[in-house]
This record gives sequence, structure tokens and C-alpha cells, in this order.
Amino acid sequence: MITTQLLRPESIVVVGASNNVHKPGGAILKNLINGGYQGELRAVNPKEKEVQGVPAFADVNDLPDTDLAVLAVPASMCPDIVETLASKKQTRAFIILSAGFGEETHEGALLEERILETVNKYGASLIGPNCIGLMNTWHHSVFSQPIPNLNPKGVDLISSSGATAVFILESAVTKGLQFNSVWSVGNAKQIGVEDVLQFMDENFDPEKDSRLKLLYIESIQNPDRLLFHASSLIRKGCKIAAIKAGSSESGSRAASSHTGAIASSDSAVEALFRKAGIVRCFSREELTTVGCVFTLPELKGKNFAIITHAGGPGVMLTDALSKGGLNVPKLEGEIAEELKAQLFPGAAVGNPIDILATGTPEHLRLCIDYCEEKLDNIDAMMAIFGTPGLVTMFEMYDVLHEKMQTCRKPIFPILPSINTAGAEVAAFLAKGHVNFADEVTLGTALSRIVNVPKPAVPEIELFGVDVPRIRRIIDSIPENGYIAPNYVQALLHAAGIPLVDEFVSDNKEEIVAFARRCGFPVVAKVVGPVHKSDVGGVVLNIKSEQHLALEFERMMQIPDAKAIMVQPMLKGTELFIGAKYEEKFGHVVLCGLGGIFVEVLKDVSSGLAPLSYEEAYSMIHSLRAYKIIQGTRGQKGVNEDKFAEIIVRLSTLLRFATEIKEMDINPLLATQKAVIAVDARIRIEK
Repeated sequence: MITTQLLRPESIVVVGASNNVHKPGGAILKNLINGGYQGELRAVNPKEKEVQGVPAFADVNDLPDTDLAVLAVPASMCPDIVETLASKKQTRAFIILSAGFGEETHEGALLEERILETVNKYGASLIGPNCIGLMNTWHHSVFSQPIPNLNPKGVDLISSSGATAVFILESAVTKGLQFNSVWSVGNAKQIGVEDVLQFMDENFDPEKDSRLKLLYIESIQNPDRLLFHASSLIRKGCKIAAIKAGSSESGSRAASSHTGAIASSDSAVEALFRKAGIVRCFSREELTTVGCVFTLPELKGKNFAIITHAGGPGVMLTDALSKGGLNVPKLEGEIAEELKAQLFPGAAVGNPIDILATGTPEHLRLCIDYCEEKLDNIDAMMAIFGTPGLVTMFEMYDVLHEKMQTCRKPIFPILPSINTAGAEVAAFLAKGHVNFADEVTLGTALSRIVNVPKPAVPEIELFGVDVPRIRRIIDSIPENGYIAPNYVQALLHAAGIPLVDEFVSDNKEEIVAFARRCGFPVVAKVVGPVHKSDVGGVVLNIKSEQHLALEFERMMQIPDAKAIMVQPMLKGTELFIGAKYEEKFGHVVLCGLGGIFVEVLKDVSSGLAPLSYEEAYSMIHSLRAYKIIQGTRGQKGVNEDKFAEIIVRLSTLLRFATEIKEMDINPLLATQKAVIAVDARIRIEK
């Protein structure tokens, strides 16, 4: 519950306020005063009449009615104070800085429960406990530094961790990134990251609210709620980037399928973020760099011009952009030569455009004008300008300032000399700009932003999927574990997924008769052992009845062998689709190249079921091996539409068969005309 008293309190009391600004109760009062809070400030300190010039009360019972209470006292005192303030002083918002609650002991958890019961009873908000507080343009109720520039169009930061929020702010202020609000939810006993996002979504005002959100998440309590409200905000025009920490804890669990070995809670997070349209980051520097990119005009294409006076950074930035699927097109022809003629001898215009260390502010202006007005194959510009210490950069940065205000195409300022040219950079940031001191980090951030999918549509694709039949098959399966091939075939048929003809039997004559009917060559596989290849349970290209009979007899001697499966020998590119059920998230669907490459290369893309066709295509396109799927070096590509269709059909099957906990279709054999499932395994738990 997020109340008006939390966001815009008319009065605030700091319980445990101190004249020592190195204590939380002193630091938070100082920040409130220095932040220009306009309401009534009060302090509770039994030893003082006044704290930092603020009237002090000996006990909370002596206070007048107060909207917001910030508690910086021992955990054991907090429940009674909250009860008194909520019941007697009409306090409807609490920020509890104190530690020593559920994050430490069972007794602390009981204290938290008492506090939660009280605030819920009185309809009050609770931030924390164990947090640094809440800061917005109305009040600075945090005990930490730094305090960034705050304005309504700045970034909203929501962090599970107070210390991490501080470090994110440290990274942000050096770049000039401004903020609208900073939320540190701590133990999130009442209000967590999902709750803040929900409030921002349900109360979004396009005229007044910030459209930029940065998240640091340690635990996703409700993936569906996070997905719904994040994607809703993005559809309303917001941009969201997030770090999810601690995603690999279940990645080392032993698993019996290819998918189980690859999929982890990190795959689920990746899939959730892709479905929502959230830009995923992996460090504070990435997160704040993405936040800075969010503040600039939106990119309309993937072609960049790099303008610099230093060759090396231009080359490194070119590499970073190219690696992320962005382009630094070569500039040549009459216009390029015309530009070069106006620069100093030795300057290069091929892209990067290197105006040399002796280049002037007018040369920078000229290059920007050409990229803006005359070079149609350029969508945005990167300007890398530091200083060797011989000249000041004020005039150069003034040109950047001017052009960033007037150009239609985005300009990304990369000003690396934050020490040597510290005064110049500070003056540039003071004009409301951001700075990307490291060009490679910027290149990586841009690639993440450009390649993130749009929020997925919530509809389920049902065409051609027989849901009632799927349920009848699942309900008829007698026991848990890996199900028999006939059930696998039936489920895939019900989902409309094409399957190779196959026959399973423990009778040699029946196996040979089937092979004779479908025609040689055939493939024989043992039924029973999970990893067939590891035990010699797969034989390809069997061309005669005699060879098949010999392999039948050999494979039936393999431990745990129950029968032999025989299929016609097909040719094509091997693809893979798998799925794993992750608690809270649902089914994570993976796709990639098939065969042994699944576990060797681990080049897989993940999505969260159910999937739309747009999501399926996005998964396929994000694979590093996508060029193989397209066709390369004379090798024909595969039918991408059929591959996407099978991904979508499989995700719909999973949506209506939550009993499926792991499954592989490996390989799918793909040609230009068709994609067909050759081998599949499904494990269920009812």
C-alpha cells in the first residue's frame, strides 16, 4: 500500500534523530533539511530539546499528528512505536531504517510481523525495514550519500538493496544522470519492487510522471505481476532496465535432460525480461549507462558515425557496436571527400571520422553538420573527445551542447578525460547533459537496448492445438517420470507438431517389418536409458534388414533397455527445442541448434510460455547461430516460419499441461521446406 503520506507528507518525524550526522538518525535529518523539505519537521530524542535546529520531543506520545515517521532506533523498539504513531498520531507512512529483523533472526522476523499487522490494520505504508529510505522531489528521507540532482523527468530507481542503490547513485552522478525518485525497499515486508512498479503503472500520468525506470532486484516474488506492470508501463511509453542478482543459484542442480542441464532460474529471468521488454543489465555501470541512453532522443536506426580525435577509442567503439549487431558504415564518395577536404591533412573520414588531436571545435561542428544533413546512411553520432592536457575543452564541449539541442539525430557524448578535463566535463553536465566516459560500455548498452524485444501480446495462440485432447492424454498417463514414446507422440500430435514416423517394440520381427514398410536407411534407438548416445543406444544409416536385426539384439542388452524405436533416416539441419518448469515463473522454453551442440555450445535463447509468433521469431534471431539457420557459405537455410510455429505450438501445449516439468525435442530436422521432430522426451509430475 503506497499512500499520499509516504510520497508527499505534510509532516515528517525522525524517531532517533541525532546531532551526529554520521549516525543514520542524524544523516537523514540533515538530508531532509538540505533537501529543502517544505513541511513540518520533527525529531524524537529524549536527551535534546532541539536536534539540528529541529524541535525535539522526548517521546512519540508527545508528538502532534504526523504523516510520515522515519525510524532509526533498535529493532526491538519499532513495533511499539509504530503502534503508537498509527493508532494515536494518525501516521500513515513509515520508513524503518533499522536492521535486526527477519534478515537476521527468527525473533526479528516476529517483530516484522507485528509491524506489518499494525500498518495493514491502519492502512499505512511501510518501507523497509533494513533500508536506506526513500527519496523523491518532495522529501529526501535517506541517510546516505550521494544525493543526485532530482527533477520530475529524471529516472525512478527501485532497489532491493540500500547499499547497491548508493553504489548505483555513485555511478550515475558521475555521468550526469538525474533522478525523480529512489526507492530502497530493504526487507520489503509490505512494499517490494513489484508493488512500486504496480503503483507507478496504475497511477501513471503521462504529463507529469517519469518514463524512465531502473531496477535492482534480488528476489522476484511475483513474476506475473512484474511482467504485467512492467510491460504495461513500457506500452505507455516508459523505458525499463533492470539487474537481477542471484539468478544462478539453481543452475548447478543435477538434471537428466539437455534442457534441465542448461535451463536455470537465470533462463527464467532472461525469458521474463524479454517478454516484458525490459533491458537486462549485469552491472551497475551497464545499468546507469543504459539509463543515460534512455534520456537521449530515441534511435531510429542502427547506423552510427563515430567522430573523434583519438583513433584507438574509435576502433574499440566500432568493435563493440559491431559485436552487438549495430553498424558503423563506411563513408565514401563525393560527400565524404568534400568533408575531408575541409579538415586538416591526415584526417580520416571513412568512419570513424578522425579529425586528429589538432582538430578544432569548428571541425567537430562541420562533421556533425555533415552527418546530420548530408549523410543519409547515418542514424546517430558518437563524439569521443578527451584531452591530452595541452588545451581546455570548453569550446569543444560548447559545440556538443549546441548540436545536442538542435540536431534531429541523437548525439552520444563520450568525454573520457574526467580528471584532466574535469572542469570542462562538469560544466557540460551542469547544462543537463549526460556523459559516457567509456566507449565500450556505451556500445554494449546500446546493443542491449536496440535488441530488446517489444512487450509481448498476452493472447495465447490456439489455432491447430487440440487442448481437450492434450488434457485427456495427460490425465491418462499412469505414473510420474519420463513418459512412454506413445504418450510423447500423442501429445505432440495434439499440439500439431509434425513427427517423423516411428515404431517401438521389443519384438525384432515387428521392428524389421516396420523398417521394410517405411524403407531403408533407418535409425534405431534404444528405449529406456535417458542419454541414449552415451550408452551406444543410437545407430544411424542402417541400410539392411540384417544390420537392423544385429543392432536390435545388441541394444536390447543395454542396461535398462525396454524396447527399440526405429525411424526412417532423414537429413537436414539439427535444431533443438526444450522446456523446463520453473517455480513461480512457469515454463521456460529454449531453442537453438540441435544434436550435441545444445550442451557443447549452449547457444540457446529463452522465452516464457505461452509465446507469440513475434516472440518466437525474436528468440530465433537472437541466436549466435542464426546465420546457420538463414543459410551460409553455400549451405541452404531452414524454414524459419515452421521453426517458429513449432516453438509457439509447444508453448501452448505447456500452458495447458503444467504437469510437464522437463522436455526436449532434439533433434528437429529442418530443411527449406519443413521442420520435423525426430526425437522427444517428456517428464511429468502430477
